[in-house]
Order: sequence, then C-alpha cells, then structure tokens
Amino acid sequence: MSENSKPYRSFLFVPGSRPERFEKALHSGADAVILDLEDAVAPEDKEGARQTIAAWLAPERAILVRINPASTPWYEQDAQLGKLRGVAGIVLPKAESARDVTDLISRIKRQVPVYPLIESAKGMWNALEIARAPCVHQLMFGTLDFGADMNMETDGDSLDTFRAQLTMISRVADIHAPIDGVTPSIDDAELLQAETIKAKRFGFAGKLCIHPRQVSIVNRTFAPGESELAWARRVLHAFGSANGAAVAVDGKMVDRPVILKAQSILDADRSTRSGTDAV
Repeated sequence: MSENSKPYRSFLFVPGSRPERFEKALHSGADAVILDLEDAVAPEDKEGARQTIAAWLAPERAILVRINPASTPWYEQDAQLGKLRGVAGIVLPKAESARDVTDLISRIKRQVPVYPLIESAKGMWNALEIARAPCVHQLMFGTLDFGADMNMETDGDSLDTFRAQLTMISRVADIHAPIDGVTPSIDDAELLQAETIKAKRFGFAGKLCIHPRQVSIVNRTFAPGESELAWARRVLHAFGSANGAAVAVDGKMVDRPVILKAQSILDADRSTRSGTDAV
C-alpha cells in the first residue's frame, strides 16, 4: 500500500443534485466527501446531477463520486466522470465480482482508485476477488442493502460475522482496512458512537456518514485515545531500551505484533494531528 494513500476515517455522502451543499461538505471536517449519484438522487434528476458535478469539479478540491450500478441506464455516463480532474476515486455500488471493477476501469481508461460497496450476498461471497481487482483502494460495507438482500436485521450484532470477514479479506488482499456502513439515525449520537466503536474494534478504518453532524463523532472515535497513546509510548520505549532482551509492559510480553500495533497507533495519531490529505 502506498504511504501517500492513507486511509480516511469519515466519508460524507452529499446528494449530487444539491450543489449548495458541496462546498459546505468540504468544510465539515470529513476526511472524504462523496458526491452521490445513486440513492440520494431521484431518477428524473440523475442527468442533471451528473452535469452539475462535472461543472463543479476542480483539481484543488478532489472528491469521490458514487456512480449508479452497472445494471442501470446511467452507469456508462456516470463512469465517464472518472476521467475528470478532481475525481479522486469512484465508489462502485452493488459490486459483486472483480469483473465489475475491471469493467469500470476499462471505461474510465485511467488508474483511478475504486471503492467497491459490498451490498449483497454475492458481493460478500466474492469479496476477496473484488478486493484483489486492479485499482481497488478499500472495500465499503453497504450494511442496509446487505441486510435487505440477506433478509437480516442490521442492528445489534447480526452483521458482525461479515464485518470480521471484510477485515480479514482486506488484510489478505493487502489493501487498506474496510469502511463500515451508515448509521441512519442522524439525531442519535449515542447510537452512532456505539456503532463506530464497534467498527473500530472489528478492524475497520472508517465509517460512512449521511449528515455533517456525524463526522466529528466518527473522527473522534477512530482517533487513538489518550490511554491507547500512553500504552503505545510505553511499549516502544520499553522495546527501545531493552537492547534485544525480552521485555514486558503492563505484565504482558512485548513481541513483534505488539510493537507493530503500538507503532500503528502513534502513526494514526501523528496523521490526525498533521492532517491527512483530505479528499
């Protein structure tokens, strides 16, 4: 994975048909802004929304675009947005095979990062081949659509098995950790925090947001806490002072996985404080 393509914590959806919200989204604190042409835009407004996005795009304010699925009449023209400067990545909904990704890239004809949304049983079954497809940057978990496809509840722990699976698949494919799905209740801060904590515990790198007020909670929850930072500093200090000898911190042996975990926590904190290159 490229050091210059660090994972983001918060991805904020903005309807592609609401240009008055585009600039506000860029100042919301979200690590990435997704201009949405799919669920947030009515069929009769999709053509106009695409034209609005194309006219607004500029290299100095790079964003992601969620296009419509390949099964829709809007897919071909949506995909062409990936050729434009200012598009830092394409969110591909209803991804169910590696062919979905390669078809998209063949239409764009440039190496644009792709964020496949896993939203169905077939997509989950083929998630490893999707993750290994060219240009795939991160997998995203479309929890609501996935739950509907599987006839499962999406709250509680019903989807936890699949969260663990996507984290493992991303690791095996050597791509960034996945992004968890949205919390629809925009006024329930406690629920959002609980679901974000769960995503973090399952190894996810971030979470999709549908309202600007969700961004700060997601960012804060994914940022390392003071206790985590203190532990990481103790581990690296003890290891650095041991001169190759066995060492324990808080009564536990420090080996290579522990050292890597501690370093990743400090790297995440450093990235947060310096400010990642937000999309």
